[in-house]
Amino acid sequence: MIKKILMALLFLFVAIQFIRPGRNSGDGASANDITHRVHTPDTVLNILKRACYDCHSNHTNYPWYTNINPIGWWMRGHINDGKRGINFSDLSSFNAKKLDHRLGDVAELTDSHDMPIESYTWIHKYAKLSNEEIALLKNWTDSARKELSLKP
Repeated sequence: MIKKILMALLFLFVAIQFIRPGRNSGDGASANDITHRVHTPDTVLNILKRACYDCHSNHTNYPWYTNINPIGWWMRGHINDGKRGINFSDLSSFNAKKLDHRLGDVAELTDSHDMPIESYTWIHKYAKLSNEEIALLKNWTDSARKELSLKP
C-alpha cells in the first residue's frame, strides 16, 4: 500500500512539472518605468534592481529552483503579490498623488527594514540593504516626491 502511495506521489510530482506559471520578461526599462517620471540616479537604480526588482517590477531574475513546482507556483504568487504592492515598471503611469504615496511607502518600508523581506534576503544575501543604502533610498524618495509636487 505504501509503495502505491509513493508511486502515485512521484507520478503527481513529475506531472506538475509540466504546468508552468507565467513569468516576467524583459531586461530594459518599460515605457511606464519610474525612471521616466522622476530623476533616478544610477546608484539608486542599482539598489532598486538588486534589492527590489525581482518582486516589484516586470524584470524578475528567476533562480534555478523556480523551475521546480510547486516552488515555481509559490514564487509566482509571491511576485504577483509584490507587484500589486508596488511595481517600479508601472509607476510613471500613476497620478502624482498615488505615486507620492507609493514613494512614501518605499521610504517607510526600507527604513523600518520590512523590505526587502527577510525570507528573500536569507537566500539573496546581496539584496540586504545597508544603513547607507537605506538613507540613499530615503533621500531619493524625498527628492522624487518634491519633484512630483513641482510638476503641474
